[in-house]
Formats: sequence, C-alpha cells, structure tokens
Amino acid sequence: MNRSFSFKEKYTTMINKDPSFEGVFITAVKTTGIFCRPVCTARKPKPENVVFYDSSQEAIFNGYRPCQVCKPLERANETPDYIQQLIKELSVNPYLRIRDYDLKQRNIEPSQLRRWFKKNHNMSFHAYQRMLRINSAFHKITVGESVTATAFDSGYNSLSGFNDGYRSVFGNAPTQSKDKVVIHIIRFTSPLGPMFACATVQGVCLLEFTNRKMLETEFKDLCKRLNAVILPGDNKHLIRVEKEIKEYFEGNRKEFTVPLHTPGTVFQQMVWKALRNIPYGQTQSYKQQAIHMNKAKAVRAIASANGHNRISIIIPCHRVIGENGNLTGYGGGLPRKKWLIDFEKNYSEQS
Repeated sequence: MNRSFSFKEKYTTMINKDPSFEGVFITAVKTTGIFCRPVCTARKPKPENVVFYDSSQEAIFNGYRPCQVCKPLERANETPDYIQQLIKELSVNPYLRIRDYDLKQRNIEPSQLRRWFKKNHNMSFHAYQRMLRINSAFHKITVGESVTATAFDSGYNSLSGFNDGYRSVFGNAPTQSKDKVVIHIIRFTSPLGPMFACATVQGVCLLEFTNRKMLETEFKDLCKRLNAVILPGDNKHLIRVEKEIKEYFEGNRKEFTVPLHTPGTVFQQMVWKALRNIPYGQTQSYKQQAIHMNKAKAVRAIASANGHNRISIIIPCHRVIGENGNLTGYGGGLPRKKWLIDFEKNYSEQS
C-alpha cells in the first residue's frame, strides 16, 4: 500500500533540511556516535558514515547519543518555558504591557524574543501584545461598551490612535465591528512538527502544520468566507483540540469530539463528511471514496475537495491514497502522510 523511503531519499532530505520529514526518521553518524533530526544544521556527514533509524529510542538502543545542536529528544520547535510563561500572563491580562526593560529584568534578551515570535508567529512580541489588546477591545465593544472607554482601558493615549490601530487589524472602525468575526489562533507542537489551530465560537476551523505551503491562502480564504480576522488568543475549542491531538499522537484517541466549523460549498461539506467516515487505521482510494459517496464520476472533484480540507488529522485526508496504492498529494507533505498511515495501522492492529 505505501512504501518506505530509500536511503538516497532520506540522505537528500537530510542535506536539504526538509522539515516535512520531522519525526519520520533519525540520522545517526557512525564517526561521531551522535544522532540528529533531519533538519539539523550541523555539518553533514558522508553517506557511508550514516545510518537511519525510525526513532530516537532505536538510535539510543544502538549506542548513539543525542546531538547538542538539534536536540532530537526534545519536541521540534517546542515553545521555551519562559515564552510559555509570557503568553500565559498575557492571556490572563491582555492589557499587561511587557517592554524591553521588563524583559531584561527577567533575564530575557529582547532581540532573541523578537526573533522567536517572528519565526513562529510572523510578528514581533510587541505586535503580539498589541493584537491581544485589540482582540480584547473587540469583545468589549461588541457587548456594548463605549469605544472611548475601551480605547483608554486598552492603554491607548488617544482615541485616534486606538481607531487607527483597530482599523489596521479589522479593516473598519470600532463602531462598525458588530458583524465582524474573530478567529482565534494558537500554536502547539506535535511529534511531526509544530501546528496552528484556529477556532471561532462555533468550533475549530483550521488545523495545519505550520510549514504547509498553502497556509497563507487558507488564512485569507477563511477570513473572506467568515468576514473575520485572525488574532492570537484562546477559546474552549482550541483548548480541547490541543488535548485531543495530544491524545491521538499518544495512541489513546481514534475519534475526535471537538466541534468543527468548516465553511465551504455543499459538495465540499459532503466530501469532508465522507473523509471522517474512513475508519481509523484504514485507507481508501479516491475512486472508492467516490463510490461510497454515490459520486462515481466525480473522482477529480472529490480529490479537489480533499485538497481544500483545512483541518488535518481530524478530517483525515491522509487516509486517501492513489488507486494503485501509492501515496498521493498531501498538504503536510508525503513523509507525514506515510507516518500517519503507518502510525494508525500500528495502533489499529494493537487494539
């Protein structure tokens, strides 16, 4: 059904530092006795000095020790503890202002923090704080609080400054916010790399690996369909989806219960519903999916709808393969698709 990746493919991936192979294999170097992630920035060994393993545990069992550069025993791109603490403080009090002076008092280098937020959230730490304040202001205004009071509560020194900041995020004035929807976004790590999750008050509307090529397009499409803006923040659906995805990767969850909010055409909704009917640990071809939907002549349209799925793993488009049994396109990358299929098959056979 699916194939193993050859030595040549893995070595090429290691040279190119392809992040889509995160969690798929481990590189061990005979001459140093060290094992690394596929994306390690350390000097690359010659092919004859390399052994590939499926996991860190396997590498350790064979006598290798973890690299101090890429730290393969830690989750990839895990949010450092000090940043988790800052985010927690701001979620409790979005009006809290943490300036460079405050960071230095905590022995945190501001430039290092800016680089981390830019890399992982595509914004600076101070921009992140502003977005949280604007987000809180939006909720106050939509429940009837005055714009003027909200502006000064948010820490702005003038109403015009607040209006400009608000308009830059929402595209309209605070007095015109009643019809605007806020999509909250969080970032969390998984064994296959970091993920973004987005949710409205209705449910999860996006779950993707952070290096998905079409991610920006998906963000824009969601905002257009829902007349929304995406802001950092949390809600009960995001807390729940992070918990359920963690349980999934631990092998303790085969079905998801978190509510979903999946705007799309009637046909797309049918396709996404059919995807959720593919049992855990099993796969279907696009043709089989079409037959189960009584749409035998719509294979290409179904494949296209699968490709527009924004909620990976929970709406399991990774379970759809080519008619000849080969792996086909997957937004998170074929290495992740293979890993997910093998992972589910393994746990399915154990139950």
